[in-house]
Amino acid sequence: MNYTKPQTKPHGYTDEQWQVRVDLAAAHRCAVMHGLHEGIFNHFTMRVPGEENRYYQIPFGTHWSEVTASCFMEVDYDGEVQRGEGVVERSAYCIHAPMHRLMPGAAAVFHTHMPFASALTRLEDQHIKPIGQTELGTMMKTGYDEDYDGPGLDPAEGVRLAEACGDNTVMLMANHGAITIGETVAEAYDRLYYLERVAQVQLYAMWTGQPLKHLSESVVEKTYKVYKGSAMHYGGRKNAEWHFDALKRILDRKEPDYAE
Repeated sequence: MNYTKPQTKPHGYTDEQWQVRVDLAAAHRCAVMHGLHEGIFNHFTMRVPGEENRYYQIPFGTHWSEVTASCFMEVDYDGEVQRGEGVVERSAYCIHAPMHRLMPGAAAVFHTHMPFASALTRLEDQHIKPIGQTELGTMMKTGYDEDYDGPGLDPAEGVRLAEACGDNTVMLMANHGAITIGETVAEAYDRLYYLERVAQVQLYAMWTGQPLKHLSESVVEKTYKVYKGSAMHYGGRKNAEWHFDALKRILDRKEPDYAE
């Protein structure tokens, strides 16, 4: 089932720009629904389609439960608001603008302090363990930042994080939180959602106090080859797109104002 909710696009936006706004608003609302948010803090951003140096960011002080498609500011890579109104949260700019600028695949950059993934980052060894199928799918695209050095209030921090992330699309940040990136909002949210699930299951397994049952190297390698070589596209669409469309249908029933 494809997502076909009619949208009323305000004057002055392309179809693609408005759809990205709708999707990004949906991601904020879903993060509240799934317990992945911290009220007015943390950051989901997305490059503005058709613009070379702008990204969407919510005005500081907006609770994620009240984010709508029309509320986003367009912020340039110097931190100046080019469209919309509101205050630019400093760490959002310092982390996200450099990552959007330096990483070609980072159209969407999502950063949260979601509880289970953040709990992993508080451990001496924050790495995801090869103890299950979902873990392997997340591990193969996860990088690790081991060098937390205080709040990210200088754009140099975003440059450092872009370098630490490299070609990965998921990153765990020691003593801090998580970042996921994607070419679309759907990809970034899907990766965030499953990262939190992986962290939750690993912590639950660890809390039993029993030894973890690690998969063998041969099974890990076999699974990696399958995931890398034959990503299934049902109906010609990525799994993340199916997942995110289903989440938007839930929002359509419960809080449709996200698309306004």
